[in-house]
Amino acid sequence: MKKYMCFSLTIISLSLIWIGCSDSVSSGNNENTSWVFVANEGISYSLNENDNVPGSISMIDENNNITNIENIGATVQSLEVYNNKLFVIVTDDHKIITYNINSDGITFEDEILTNSSMPREMVIINDKIYFTNLETQDIKIFDIINNKLEESTISINGRPEDIIFDGTYIWVSIPEISKWDGNQGTKVAQIDPNTNLLIDYIEVGRGPQALLVHNNEIFISRTYYSDDFSTTYHGATKIIGTEINDIYYGSGAPCGGSIMSYDDNVYRSQNWIPSDEEGIVPLDDDLNFIAMGRIGNYQSPLSIYHMENINDQIYLTLTDYGSTNLVKVLDNDGNEIASYTVGIMPGDLAYWKKSE
Repeated sequence: MKKYMCFSLTIISLSLIWIGCSDSVSSGNNENTSWVFVANEGISYSLNENDNVPGSISMIDENNNITNIENIGATVQSLEVYNNKLFVIVTDDHKIITYNINSDGITFEDEILTNSSMPREMVIINDKIYFTNLETQDIKIFDIINNKLEESTISINGRPEDIIFDGTYIWVSIPEISKWDGNQGTKVAQIDPNTNLLIDYIEVGRGPQALLVHNNEIFISRTYYSDDFSTTYHGATKIIGTEINDIYYGSGAPCGGSIMSYDDNVYRSQNWIPSDEEGIVPLDDDLNFIAMGRIGNYQSPLSIYHMENINDQIYLTLTDYGSTNLVKVLDNDGNEIASYTVGIMPGDLAYWKKSE
């Protein structure tokens, strides 16, 4: 998943080996008409500064060539494609970078500083980017047309993380009340984008992280930690109108909990203990795992960090938080279609298609 407040002593102490790709590649004789962009977070929190690695962006074209753009900044957290532009949030450098996209790749356009806000996740609505901020505990708004931050912000009671739009309301997960609290937060915020007013805080259970809209319902993947951060716990919640359904799954992998919609089902990543294997599993109406629908079987130390449905194919990002960092593409039977080596700690994904 996309570094949703994921704490791991392994990350902090790990000695890293950097395996990169070329900054530019040829697509051969075939014109490239699409890109899959990968946000590689890098390492920003090692106690040994020499082990820290800047984040990068990997770009996969339709001919399976990979371009890796290195040294983007500290913690490349999330990215979005909007028309022919790529927007990239770099959390620990407190900035949003904009690029122009064409068949040949991306070109730098601008860098927007967010005033030490620690930006995290974003959603684009009507030519505006709404993005969450940990340090300033708010939602800021970037006007794409005028290329500037708006002065008004939406204050959040806690440290907001994920953000989605269901066509009517903005939803924001709030896993933390205060910094390093082990995900004591229990609420999501509901916001009206027409007025930019916060409507309500809704109790959904401890550690709300990743959000998903599916069939007019809001799904919340929850992850939280013991007081000493030695044990990770998982759950899920569903909002159906005014009804709240939730479930507790128990302990599991340190960063488990990515969620997506695929083939009219909601899938969540799951760790099998004691075998320490990871895959993705569909949920039933009560949020229980449907074991027979399991896809993928990845052995420790690899973890599923994030997953997305792109063109009806399953994209999984896998990492050991060091030298092995992959994007796997699967069909709905779990057959591997492609595998790509990308930058350290691949998280968010975005897709661009050339206009006809």
